[in-house]
Amino acid sequence: MADKRVLVVDDEIHIVHVVAIKLRNNGYEVITADNGAEAFELAQQERPDIIVTDYQMPVMTGLELVKELRENETTRDIPVILLTARSFAVSKEQEQELQISTCLSKPFSPRELLGYIEDILHEKELIVARPSRP
Repeated sequence: MADKRVLVVDDEIHIVHVVAIKLRNNGYEVITADNGAEAFELAQQERPDIIVTDYQMPVMTGLELVKELRENETTRDIPVILLTARSFAVSKEQEQELQISTCLSKPFSPRELLGYIEDILHEKELIVARPSRP
């Protein structure tokens, strides 16, 4: 997975550090941002393989970030995992409409997050590798 790049977005620096350490220890390259606007710029420049973002952040929320990503041709297909506090529920309709890969409630296990990232990226590779049928 050393060639896989993850953008981690959260305004709580301790969460960014814990997630970044777990991912780096498992061979991922990690890019970080502390708000949605910064993350959107980085996503366009760096083209990460997957984005892990908090829901509630200053400047631009996680949902606003995902909407922007989906409206931009260069970022629309990047998988997103949304981290939410229990009081910020995301409806199934929003998840489907914005193509959010999964939502995790805080507090979450870094190991659990790593598992989701690996599963999502593996599934994406399978889809890309599948030959198209005539």
